[in-house]
Amino acid sequence: MSLHIGDTAPDFTTDSTVGTINFHEWAGESWVFFFSHPADFTPVCTTEMGRTAQLADKFAARNTKPLGLSTDTAEEHLKWISDVNETQHTNLQFPIVADASLKVAKLYDMIHPEESDTAAVRSVFIIDPKKKIRLMMTYPMNVGRNFDEILRVIDALQLSDAKRIATPADWRPGDKVIIPPSISNDEANKLFPQGWDELRPYLRLTDIA
Repeated sequence: MSLHIGDTAPDFTTDSTVGTINFHEWAGESWVFFFSHPADFTPVCTTEMGRTAQLADKFAARNTKPLGLSTDTAEEHLKWISDVNETQHTNLQFPIVADASLKVAKLYDMIHPEESDTAAVRSVFIIDPKKKIRLMMTYPMNVGRNFDEILRVIDALQLSDAKRIATPADWRPGDKVIIPPSISNDEANKLFPQGWDELRPYLRLTDIA
């Protein structure tokens, strides 16, 4: 199934490390960081799961729930979590979907045959409280994800929703933001009374308090 930014994230009901999950119901009014990994008891995946667990407070501060997935069973996940906690010095609490049937992985196009016919690549979906897909990223099996970037894009999406702005290259919280060209100067005066720097008529930078 081909998914696009702006699509409604497909719902599913499946087994996980915390029992049966109905995805949309579980997500509730939160944002979701939904990510897949190729296999339990593998090195890159162990570091990624550990890093997600270490960042639990940062995800919570952003009203974001992590949800992992691989094509292993729930029993295998639960055994592996002990290794993750011990080697990564953390306490993994978020659920991991058990998708031995590949049903969810195929629903989200996480199986890339040139990588593997049975294991998921490292997919990332950022899903908003309306269940809309807001961002997608895919990493190959041998490259671990950059979690600073994952937090950064969640910040950017949430700020853009709240303030009607866009973010420039390499933006970090506190940096100047872009006033989209779709907002006229008259409207911008109301939305951004602090003013802006106009480098070009289409490139206006402002600060957000």
